[in-house]
Amino acid sequence: MFVLGTLIVLVFLVSMNAGYIRLPPSDVFRTLFGFGTAKQNLILFDFRLPRIVISVLIGAGLAVSGCVMQGISRNALADPGILGINAGAGLMVMLFVSFFPATAAAPIYLLPLLAFAGASLTAALIYALARRRHSALSQTRLLMTGIAVAAGISAASIVLTLKLSPEQYQFLATWLAGSIWGTTWKFVLSLLPWIVVLLPYVFYKARVMNVLNLGETTATGLGAHVGREQLKLLAASIGLAASCVAVSGGIGFVGLIGPHLARRLVGPRHQALLPASALVGALLVIVADTIGRTILQPSEVPTGIVVAVVGAPYFLYLLAKSKS
Repeated sequence: MFVLGTLIVLVFLVSMNAGYIRLPPSDVFRTLFGFGTAKQNLILFDFRLPRIVISVLIGAGLAVSGCVMQGISRNALADPGILGINAGAGLMVMLFVSFFPATAAAPIYLLPLLAFAGASLTAALIYALARRRHSALSQTRLLMTGIAVAAGISAASIVLTLKLSPEQYQFLATWLAGSIWGTTWKFVLSLLPWIVVLLPYVFYKARVMNVLNLGETTATGLGAHVGREQLKLLAASIGLAASCVAVSGGIGFVGLIGPHLARRLVGPRHQALLPASALVGALLVIVADTIGRTILQPSEVPTGIVVAVVGAPYFLYLLAKSKS
């Protein structure tokens, strides 16, 4: 975790230097300490730092959300993007942005709440469709249902974009590809309360998640209220994923890759796995965003596409290894 934290700091510094207008490290440090020019202050504090901070926050939030979903479902392929949670949150945000201006302060702070509502309704729909009476919830059925619901929501999103103006269509098309569109300090402030509240709560529940991993029967025998704890953790996971989607668009696979890589590094105990997942997710997104901003200058590659280049093959690898 120390190595991961060090890598995040290094990439953070590199990302502040990288961009269409390059700032040498000496200028970056001088600007950080208040000795930069007006142009350097504008580039660093108004354009780059908010986006870098948001990249770290959404990476940590999405990875921890995926780790919680994998823990409570005991499904190695569970992820808010694959299961359609991100798509539900995204559709609600798209509906709001399409019909209401998102430039005022109030709508910006409402976006995470709207995304949470959309993600919660999607999760309830997936559970209702995947559940069978008098039988345990099948992991494969849950995964396939989530993929089908996500496909349906994506189709609805495409239909919605057909009625938009060219400017709105271009924005939403880029957003759907996983572009970090909230790049001001207002978006940081709208996302920060969700991360500050929900991440510590999930970390606090690490021991409970260890017990839940033992199976429902064993966990109940050890005194855990399985249904209640699963519902609380699921709500926290949905809140993390939805709030991140509200400012980052459809970035997928972070909730899948982050926990798996962290598990290989620190093991399955959630006291270490959850913080390590947050660090891996933050590192993954900030690296992907930095690459996306610099690889085809002056154009940008959406962060979600860069993540998908790594995430899609990894998902297929995990699917091939899965026995359920």
